[in-house]
Amino acid sequence: MNLSDFSELLKSNGIEFRKNESMKEHTTFKIGGCCDIFIMPKTREEIAKVIKWTKEKNIPLFVLGKGSNLLVSDDGIEGAVISLSNLNKIRVDDNRIICGAGVNMSALCITARDNSLSGLEFAYGIPGSVGGGLFMNAGAYGGEMSDVVVGAYCIGKGGTEIYISAEDMELSYRHSVFKENGYVITEIILSLTKGDRSQISSKMTELLNKRKSKQPLEYPSAGSTFKRPEGNFAGTLIEQNGLKGEKVGGAMVSEKHAGFVINYNNASAKDVLGLIDIIKNRVYKNEGIVLEPEVIFVGRR
Repeated sequence: MNLSDFSELLKSNGIEFRKNESMKEHTTFKIGGCCDIFIMPKTREEIAKVIKWTKEKNIPLFVLGKGSNLLVSDDGIEGAVISLSNLNKIRVDDNRIICGAGVNMSALCITARDNSLSGLEFAYGIPGSVGGGLFMNAGAYGGEMSDVVVGAYCIGKGGTEIYISAEDMELSYRHSVFKENGYVITEIILSLTKGDRSQISSKMTELLNKRKSKQPLEYPSAGSTFKRPEGNFAGTLIEQNGLKGEKVGGAMVSEKHAGFVINYNNASAKDVLGLIDIIKNRVYKNEGIVLEPEVIFVGRR
């Protein structure tokens, strides 16, 4: 892995990058060491080049949205991290919205509201990018990305652009085909329905207030720590097993909502992983239920 040559290639092509970038600044958990090189392409063409070059030079590549569902290793991430934050354009075409993968989810919801388009109210307040939301088929309050997505443009492993329709995305609970195929989502097409702007706004406000009242938004976290087990709720299982307020180092099970592990005091990734293990072991021992983390751990182990 020759990062020096790779850096020169990026520089000569005018692609913005930084070396040894702290990942604490790029995740909602505010945890993690440095990545070797942090790349901020401005166009799909630049993304395609980066994907092609990293493959040719055998440089590991991780794709980052807003970092809202990630726990980054204390030892950082080997190789390159490509940020999609510059893919932030949104346009409206009748009842469809076409947006870049780096668009903030709440910004998308506001655009829909301002154009009297209904269907995204559930997503208002979900942290993260639209691309990340599609990647994990994000959802809340009875709605999911699968309800509104029509298709997406992606960059394949070879650096070529590919269009994938919603029917081919294998969207299910917190899952999409993108978790397996390695494609980089660059643009998403959504289909919504015409509605009353005031009603849409009212519903968004109602759901956001519900989120604020029930979730520990005042602390850094990666959202819900565990996936919902079939026929139950992770937070309920964790609470009834006496784990509210449980701590490992600077990580703690939220006393407001047991489904959240929070960074309450400069937690390390090791702290969070240790607490996750305690939760999983306790719930399995007492309930016979295996909790599966929703948070994705990335980086050096």
